[in-house]
Amino acid sequence: MDYDGYGSDALELAVDLANADQAGDGWASTFCAAHHEWFTDGTELALTRTESRAAGTTGDLVRQVALAESQAEVVERLNALLALATPKPYATDHDGSLHLHYAAPEAGALEQLTTTVAMGLSQVVVQHGWQRLGVCAAEGCGNVYLDTSRNGSRRYCSNTCSSRSTVAAYRARQKG
Repeated sequence: MDYDGYGSDALELAVDLANADQAGDGWASTFCAAHHEWFTDGTELALTRTESRAAGTTGDLVRQVALAESQAEVVERLNALLALATPKPYATDHDGSLHLHYAAPEAGALEQLTTTVAMGLSQVVVQHGWQRLGVCAAEGCGNVYLDTSRNGSRRYCSNTCSSRSTVAAYRARQKG
């Protein structure tokens, strides 16, 4: 599956946000610092409690899109996510290739995060199908993932979860 670079990278940011551990007051600031390359230079990455809750809502909505079982659910959940975004797209070539950024460069960290996640997720889902976003089928995992397989048959977020599930199924068959 060939996804466009910036949109699919923004989807990776969305997946990371959906899978982020939201425990503790500073989780969102830590998340933003770990993904600093997504923010305009000089953006204050420390988020307030209110902003952290809003970032958590964005991540939860990404997960809800991944959990959707019908296109109608995807549309409803994706629109809820897009309602949080305030896109002000602009073209840039700061990294040598021409591409769009979704949030204004002077926007705060929460606005940049929410808008990039919402626009990146919607762009990839609309272009490549909502079935390409899923939740790991491994027992006890639940991570959101993007299915980049050729035939769209991925069920696990990683080879580790796939192998763990395969071994567990084998052992269950041997036991029974």
